Amino acid sequence: MARRLAAAVALIGSVLLSGCGVDLGTDQNGQKVASDRVDKHWLVVNYWAEWCGPCRTEIPELNKLSDQMNGQKVSVFGVNFDNLQGEDLKTASNALGIKFTVLAQDPAEQYDLPKSEALPVTYIIDDKGKVREQLMGEQTAAGVAQKLAELKGKG
Repeated sequence: MARRLAAAVALIGSVLLSGCGVDLGTDQNGQKVASDRVDKHWLVVNYWAEWCGPCRTEIPELNKLSDQMNGQKVSVFGVNFDNLQGEDLKTASNALGIKFTVLAQDPAEQYDLPKSEALPVTYIIDDKGKVREQLMGEQTAAGVAQKLAELKGKG
């Protein structure tokens, strides 16, 4: 009886906690990406690859966006399209001059991101975890910042 009660309490606890406090795995440096970086934050998630010319052009813009959004509950994340891991991910990120956090684990399933076969692609996810926009092609810091402002204004 006590084991059943403990199991029921554990199950109820996990249901109540689901959706908040979920870490996003590790970054390009092997550091944990803690839930406090994503909970109640707007997310800009950009998919990139080394072989993608427009990706290389937009990375400095995303670096600028990440700096501009610092302290505003907006987090910029990159995801390598080719699923590079470990030292390969770190090397590729450094080679492209990426200063924002690159996730080693693809968050597509967690946020129900639509699959894209084209690069670059950037998703804007609201502070409740809902995908609000899919931006195809090369982006600018100003353009993404404007889109964020518009989406935040719509609630």
